[in-house]
Amino acid sequence: MFDFVKTIPYSILVPLTAAMLLAPFWPMPHVAEKLLMLKNGTLRRPIDIFDLFFHLTPLTLLLIKWLRG
Repeated sequence: MFDFVKTIPYSILVPLTAAMLLAPFWPMPHVAEKLLMLKNGTLRRPIDIFDLFFHLTPLTLLLIKWLRG
């Protein structure tokens, strides 16, 4: 099912993951902001939920690639 992940090289996936987790660099990365909103119970707008999933997608792909070896 996730065989396409094997075709993505680590040399692309790792920097992409780092960039997406840290973007935007100032004032606060979106992932940190959205996780705080989730913790506080204020993550309700569909655009915020999409933004959280969008920024976590490369990390998810990297974890799938790493776990499937």
